[in-house]
Amino acid sequence: MEHHHSHHNHTAPSLNGVFIFSIALNLIFVGIETVVGLMENSMSLLSDAGHNLSDVFSLVLVLTAFWLARVHPTKRYTYGLKKSTVLISLLNAIILLVAVGVIMIESLHKFYEPADVNGMAVSWTAFAGIIINGLTVLLLMRGRKNDINVRGAFLHMLTDTLVSAGVVVSGIVITFTGWNIVDPIVSLAIAMVILVSTWRLLAESLKLSLDGTPENIDADKITEQMAGCTHVTNVHHVHVWAISTTKNALTAHVMIDDISAMENVKREIKQKLAEAGINHSTLEIETERCQCADRAIRYGDDGHRHAHEE
Repeated sequence: MEHHHSHHNHTAPSLNGVFIFSIALNLIFVGIETVVGLMENSMSLLSDAGHNLSDVFSLVLVLTAFWLARVHPTKRYTYGLKKSTVLISLLNAIILLVAVGVIMIESLHKFYEPADVNGMAVSWTAFAGIIINGLTVLLLMRGRKNDINVRGAFLHMLTDTLVSAGVVVSGIVITFTGWNIVDPIVSLAIAMVILVSTWRLLAESLKLSLDGTPENIDADKITEQMAGCTHVTNVHHVHVWAISTTKNALTAHVMIDDISAMENVKREIKQKLAEAGINHSTLEIETERCQCADRAIRYGDDGHRHAHEE
């Protein structure tokens, strides 16, 4: 058996400061947005504040995930607590769905009992949101490709930026037309935008929590690349799953035609796996089947031969 580990994940430490700064900045804005929304009877502003608050909680959860991912393995948890990052990503998606439901219920209520809205106050407050959320988006942009949790936070803040832009527009429309009905309409539009951006995050998080193949990994292509290595005649029993939101694992049986080339084969395969984003691989090397019996000779990491009935 061959175990291969890679420990080159610098995403969490480098982004800790970014997340702490973003949390503080957004908490201040949530407070301002809530006060103005209550004073001016703006459902779109309050719904945006509620969504921003859920995003702050999400950012806190991602920070927690970074910490849990660095917990060292133990006898009870041999992979450490890395899998918790996937569960936190799933929890974040669920929180967003709940936020969407609340926004939709309150918006529908406003259709039946519309309230007067100060359009300019709403617009100026939302404009501040564009600046704050936009800054957070820029800060998170660098790490979004390497971690589903960071990507989720990036999508949340990008959505907030677009939502704030929508609230600005609704405030301007209300100011010049007096159509207060625009406020709940914008709130429903906000809810739909959040729903669409959340759905993919929810689906991917759920798949990873069930040990499904990560979205950025093509299992068939990986198998073909392994089978194309020198001396490899067959690759089977391939399993790929996520250890965390940044680390992937693979196990596979590799049949070769020359046992003396075993180390070179393992080295070549591990290089291809690393290039494909798989950090931890366990390979079981097998020789060709003997013609005299339906048995395969396998070589473990102790270098000894082990015969197995197939």
